[in-house]
Amino acid sequence: MSAGFRRRQIALAALAFNAIRPPKNPWAGIPGFALGWPTSELAPHLLTAGLADTAAELLLRKDRSKLGLLAAAAAAGMLSHSIARSRRTGTELDEALRESIGENYLETLDLAGPLDLRVPRGSVARPFHLRRRDVGWIRNVQYVEGGRRARLDIYRPKDRDLTNAPVLLQIHGGAWTIGAKEEQGLILMNRLAQQGWVCVASNYRLAPKHRWPTQIVDVKRAVAWIHENIADYGGDPSYLAITGGSAGGHLSALAALTPNLKDYQPGFEDADTSVDACVPFYGVYDVAGLTGPMSVEMRDRFIAPWVFKKSAQDAMDEFVQASPIAQVDEHAPDFFVIHGANDTLAPVQQARDFVEALRKKSAATVTYAELPGAQHAFEVFSSYRSQHATGAAQRWLQWHRARWAQAQTDATSRR
Repeated sequence: MSAGFRRRQIALAALAFNAIRPPKNPWAGIPGFALGWPTSELAPHLLTAGLADTAAELLLRKDRSKLGLLAAAAAAGMLSHSIARSRRTGTELDEALRESIGENYLETLDLAGPLDLRVPRGSVARPFHLRRRDVGWIRNVQYVEGGRRARLDIYRPKDRDLTNAPVLLQIHGGAWTIGAKEEQGLILMNRLAQQGWVCVASNYRLAPKHRWPTQIVDVKRAVAWIHENIADYGGDPSYLAITGGSAGGHLSALAALTPNLKDYQPGFEDADTSVDACVPFYGVYDVAGLTGPMSVEMRDRFIAPWVFKKSAQDAMDEFVQASPIAQVDEHAPDFFVIHGANDTLAPVQQARDFVEALRKKSAATVTYAELPGAQHAFEVFSSYRSQHATGAAQRWLQWHRARWAQAQTDATSRR
């Protein structure tokens, strides 16, 4: 039994170390993410299990493993560090919001009382309990002819009539090759639906079966469908924000920066595909290799052969057109970019470069939050960090909608 305890605690310590200091070698990025992401976000649960295992060892065995106890102490220390860092995320995000949109931004929101940055009670203890009873879920609405990849889901308040409610479109990630509308963005969509928003989660066709630009074309079709049909579900077709994580972050940012681009709207060139705001999580902003060796390696090892199914050397213009960082101009909508500092799949430098481009070239409001200790996909299930991050995104979107509504009122009064 003592040997088993020793092995478990050494493994736990190794997991905790990887979560805090993930490998920088690109070859180790995927296993570093696969092991570090759940460890970072489930640190409270792993700490509890590790302490219980250690207590059992101390109480039940006289012949104790000193190496196992040392590993247990190291694991507990590193997991406690991860928990403390993730709990500080709320304050760090609020500081980022105040810096970019004003110290008094909360005055534009309909808050019942002082801002409370604590996570909702019970949300961390039940990390996979993401749906809320007071939110309705309309499944598998067809937004274009096709199979299940041509469907979307709608989230809205249950048993409540809506008119001209703000709308959010969620685009799932999965490296453009896997994933589905039911798997991501659930915390944010349920939060907003409770506040009277209409939230839409859309599927799109996947590579490599469907090569680029099929994915962005489908996202554009979903945007056009929302503008044309969302009023039937209580939404305001004149106000649409878009969000997504990872590949969904890339697609949402690209859609926001290429409104009505005919190359991405074959057969529906005249449809409205504009959006008013974008909140990408841990996105990929350079698929052309414009920003350095790491982006070139991602392009040549994965994006070119699996997503585009052609080499960048033969079609560089297409890769550049598909890179949000290359599409930034003075007409960009407002952005809230959120990224983890420990991301080993979508390097944080891409987010930094993208934000710098937005701030240099556009007249938009650009908010950026870089989260210490956060891996890729940190908001997929409920944790201290995911609750804080989605809470900040919710407040930013509510602020943006309020500012947009005031601008509409001012424009009407001037007529």
